Amino acid sequence: MSANPSQSAASQSIARVLVIDDSAVARGLMTRWIEEDRDLELIGSAVDGEQGLQRAKELQPDLIVLDVEMPKMDGLAALPLLLKAVPTCKVVMASTLTRRGGEVTIRALSMGAADYTPKPQAGRLAGADEFRDTLISKLKALAPRKRMELPTGKTAQPGQPTGRTFRAPTAKEKAPAKRAFAPVARSPIARGNTPKAKGTPQIIAIGSSTGGPQALREVIEAIPADIKAPIVLAQHMPALFTKILGEHLTKAGKLTCKEAEDKERLKPATLYIAPGDFHLTVRKDAGGFYACLDQTPPINFCRPAVDPLFQSVSEATGGVALGVVLTGMGHDGREGARALRNAGGTVLAQDEKTSVVWGMPGAVAEAGLADEILPLKDVGSAIVRRAKGGL
Repeated sequence: MSANPSQSAASQSIARVLVIDDSAVARGLMTRWIEEDRDLELIGSAVDGEQGLQRAKELQPDLIVLDVEMPKMDGLAALPLLLKAVPTCKVVMASTLTRRGGEVTIRALSMGAADYTPKPQAGRLAGADEFRDTLISKLKALAPRKRMELPTGKTAQPGQPTGRTFRAPTAKEKAPAKRAFAPVARSPIARGNTPKAKGTPQIIAIGSSTGGPQALREVIEAIPADIKAPIVLAQHMPALFTKILGEHLTKAGKLTCKEAEDKERLKPATLYIAPGDFHLTVRKDAGGFYACLDQTPPINFCRPAVDPLFQSVSEATGGVALGVVLTGMGHDGREGARALRNAGGTVLAQDEKTSVVWGMPGAVAEAGLADEILPLKDVGSAIVRRAKGGL
């Protein structure tokens, strides 16, 4: 996951990172991995929340890796104080894959943590490589984005590479500028050559990743209990965490939110979450729609993945469906959105300003596949409007 050594250091975005973890082993591993990556700068470490808060005030980091369980002040107690001390900082929770770790992580995400990374339990080094790759990729995705200063004195447009310092691109490296997308509020973009939307959706499919748990909470709170379509969700999360996410979303809104079960019939006003480590797809027979779970290989490095969910919903409904792509890194959901749109379905994407990471919704928007690009506060009401047959 490290930067390409052939790239000029001057062209890299350097994010300043503080690590807070009481385990000397975990802290040592994380600090070493960060020091080895050319896009990240380790500026300090701390052994508990109290020390971490003091160091954060002094160092003003861009990113903080925060352990969940620590003496004196644990991660949950430290989180709001850290966000108050460094408002521009993004916090990644480091949590073990346990019931308690999952509970605390979901609570931390609802309190403002940007993301989380599951870490191996103490004494288990078997998952260290996966932990390293996940941690570094998430830190780099959450690194602050700044407008690029061009040689002419102009600034880069949205969609172009961003970071702290840059060199001018060579002629070989120059590429056409990507199209910039401004937030669209209740104003559909042109559907181009894709079929006209087919009407009230039979199923609502949602895809999300980094920043998803917080975004989902706001979206689900806006959906009433009398919505007639079932909702299916692929959120990039490990096993156990998705079950806990369902419990928290049920408490937050008016819907029943649960992990999907294989061959389970889909009911209105229910959110079915793809369990961690399983792809969720939807099928239809004489009895209606039902869920299917499988452990076929990861897609877009993810399992569950959004693309197969959206593609299956497109096929099962004949395109009479609504797809919603929320915050997340990568481009999972783009090809599923394409299949949905080509079949006559409708796609909504969260806008860049309100996304923790505008990777997934940005990929959909840049491909011209979004009927609406909306700030998070408007996504829930847009789903309700479409579910009732409105445009």
